[in-house]
Amino acid sequence: MDGFIKAAAGRNKVDLLLKNARLVNVLSGEITREHVAVYNGRICGFGEYKACRVIDIENNLLLPGYIDGHIHIESSMTTVSEFARAVVPLGTTAVIADPHEIANVLGLDGIKYILESSKYQPLEVYLTIPSCVPATSIETSGAVISAGDIFPYLSQRWVVGLGEMMDFTGVIKGEKNVLDKLKLISDKKIEGHAPGLCGKDLSAYISAGITSDHESTAIEEAREKLRKGMHIMIREGTVTKNLIDLLPLVKDLNASNFSFVSDDRSPGDLIDKGHMNHIVRKACREGMNPVVAVMLATINTARYFGLRNHGAIAPGYKADMQVLKSFKSRCPLMVFKNGRLVAEKGKIKKLPRKPKDVHIRGSVNVKWLEPGNFTVKASGPSVRAIKLVPDQIITLQKKYKTPERDGFLVSDPSRDLLKICVVERHRSSGNVAVGMLKGMGIKEGAIATSVSHDSHNIVATGVEDSDIMAACVEVIKMGGGLAAVKDGKTVEKLSLPIAGLMSEEPVEKVNKNLKKVIIAARKMGAAPPDPFFILSFLCLPVIPEIKITDKGLVDVKKMKHAELFIK
Repeated sequence: MDGFIKAAAGRNKVDLLLKNARLVNVLSGEITREHVAVYNGRICGFGEYKACRVIDIENNLLLPGYIDGHIHIESSMTTVSEFARAVVPLGTTAVIADPHEIANVLGLDGIKYILESSKYQPLEVYLTIPSCVPATSIETSGAVISAGDIFPYLSQRWVVGLGEMMDFTGVIKGEKNVLDKLKLISDKKIEGHAPGLCGKDLSAYISAGITSDHESTAIEEAREKLRKGMHIMIREGTVTKNLIDLLPLVKDLNASNFSFVSDDRSPGDLIDKGHMNHIVRKACREGMNPVVAVMLATINTARYFGLRNHGAIAPGYKADMQVLKSFKSRCPLMVFKNGRLVAEKGKIKKLPRKPKDVHIRGSVNVKWLEPGNFTVKASGPSVRAIKLVPDQIITLQKKYKTPERDGFLVSDPSRDLLKICVVERHRSSGNVAVGMLKGMGIKEGAIATSVSHDSHNIVATGVEDSDIMAACVEVIKMGGGLAAVKDGKTVEKLSLPIAGLMSEEPVEKVNKNLKKVIIAARKMGAAPPDPFFILSFLCLPVIPEIKITDKGLVDVKKMKHAELFIK
């Protein structure tokens, strides 16, 4: 402390002086010309200082490092090391990660894996401890995490709160196992997950101590949540894009109550579009004041989660900074973490200490599959189907004339009605659920994936039962992953052996193989840009209106099973 004070006062040399910066000051809302001094990893002052190292940034912009306020790193399909290698050169220096994807597969071992993998990275990874493992009781997950399991983690420095409370019906009904988790939280945040919730139910949900939400898709929904005290996280992810719809709600007097988050970001989007830098640039293109856009990606998130000395460039703050030519620039010229140059011109620098290699057990345990597992007798004139909504993870519940052959339910690609099947993969229970899907567009073959939020059972869709089964078998053989099958043969695949969610390969290779399997699915007729990403959310029984788990169709609004056939 004494050395830092002396350095700030100009009595000691500073470690680094960044000269001739156009400083984006998210505290005052200004852009000013400054020299910025750094000592022992923190900003110590503005102006002329004697320094061990001087870098002239030549009147370029100097911004705080971006903070993603809500992300599931598992969605990048890469390890924490590879995720950091992808996002740090783009200006992201910290994330708030909710590891509930891997926790639903591996329980506490999954949380420990993320924590251990995050050590010695050029990226600070803070966690919110998953609150809903499993998300609901109407699916089979690989683990159950209780209030007693959560408690020891809440005192850890890297844990900033309780992860998104998806079981909003459990909160509103006052279910004991849900309230027990909420009661553990005193001085940390409880993240929300309340799609479409409004009125008295929303008030009840907020009254339980839940103070944020990232699920708003319409401006009036977000407005009510804002008025009732919620911190609104504007999500711009790979599948769900809400920025354009919600941005008009942000005004000068309420901007401090908003943050930008990505939630889920595919490896392709990380490489081709970016991370938080993409969101900030898009907000600027939509007319937002650039300084305000930076605030939503830095200081607002830091303050919401109580991250002291994060998110701004001012004396005492961590020297997490990025240098940009302009707000239109895709990639920073330089990125600093704790005052050390960690990335330059889009490339990560060599780290002083190699991150830990962390190993984890296999996670695919499926009872032997038979062709009969995928057949269902047609027992009604109409069938209840899951209808996709473009660019959203919400779905619609629709009724169609039953497609059948010889008395059995079949896919009817001429009407874009496909079978969708979920195979339980954690406990060898033998559960296989069959439903119908509208909007995927596949004309031949089948696709399958072990990435299926949140319990991550194997989900597959396609035309012929034999191809659907073959795709599931390929995923099992890989120990998790994505597969595209045609005429019983695997066309393309992507292996994800870490919890069936992540690869140990470089992010570029993961993206290359992911693109191959996506292209294969598109050649089969798949309509969505990334059919696997869309497929992965169709098992999420906390997002309206209708989803499917290994136990059958789920009416999300009623939070109960729905019959496949309508008589």
